[in-house]
Amino acid sequence: MTRRRGLPSRLFIVCAVLKVALGFSPWQLQYLSLPTHETYRKWIQQQIKEAKKLEQKHVARLVYDREVLEDGKSSLLWIGNRKQAKKVVLFFHGGGYAAPITTGHLDWCWRAFVLAGIEKGVEVAVAVLEYTLIPEARYPVQLRQAASGLAHLLQKGIPPQDIIIGGDSAGGQLTAQLLCHLLQPQPTIPEITLVKPLAGAFLVSPWVAQSTSDASYRENSAIDMLPVHGIVAFTRELLGPEAEPAISAFPLDRDKSSLAGMTSVLSRMYVTVGAHEIFRDQVVAFKDRVQLLNPDLKLQFQYYKNCAHDFIVIEKEDGECTQDMKQWMIDLLDTA
Repeated sequence: MTRRRGLPSRLFIVCAVLKVALGFSPWQLQYLSLPTHETYRKWIQQQIKEAKKLEQKHVARLVYDREVLEDGKSSLLWIGNRKQAKKVVLFFHGGGYAAPITTGHLDWCWRAFVLAGIEKGVEVAVAVLEYTLIPEARYPVQLRQAASGLAHLLQKGIPPQDIIIGGDSAGGQLTAQLLCHLLQPQPTIPEITLVKPLAGAFLVSPWVAQSTSDASYRENSAIDMLPVHGIVAFTRELLGPEAEPAISAFPLDRDKSSLAGMTSVLSRMYVTVGAHEIFRDQVVAFKDRVQLLNPDLKLQFQYYKNCAHDFIVIEKEDGECTQDMKQWMIDLLDTA
């Protein structure tokens, strides 16, 4: 128990296994995994099979629906009925920009967002961004694709106040990048003008700084799923040889002003971190900076005492992290 520090046995073992896998190179990870759109296809097929067996009415919301974006390399993978949706979640999956999506991400999207909408009588659809992974593409390609995904939704006539953006780990970083771009447009990325703020943003265990010298790295490197050497390697692949111009990939490494004025582009934010994460101290610092610079922003912060990195993805069932995320979504729908 001392070694696990209160982590559930199954999740402790999952962390240990993932720690090995996340030490692989990006090419190795991708060789051992299905591409994001194939994982999505198989997940849809499995969900349809289970829903039909149980005669569930929501089976109509389970359709393979892929929209290729303008660059021809990224796409939106839809969960739920996008044609009838009143709220849309633009989702950025984690994996260090090296690993494709997992079924855990798709389960999370279904349980926390689509089912929250069903419970409230509000149709919710999730647009999962399939972005180009490293080393094929480096920063800011993924930001350009995320911005393209948001622009695509806006061009389809979806009002910004009906759009929620967010993701986990690297996807949380990508969320922060996109918010910073909305506030201070990067010259190499098409500018996006919002007539109203987005409905919300969520950042789960976000990767927000390059530093690996924080106390939480020293305290949690033995128990968290993220290997420090893997983080360093993924950072090198993401930024490339010219790291200094690319430093804006990490929101805590940017000038503080880049996070100011958040209420002009966002109505509310949800940030989570686990006590046993190597990212813990950086996520807390990010939350504190956002709060300090944006005192009027509705920011909900969840600090999980018995969680390591990104537990919402590996809970499997409606665990604490999924339930809290779902409740945040329900509250958002209630006040929309």
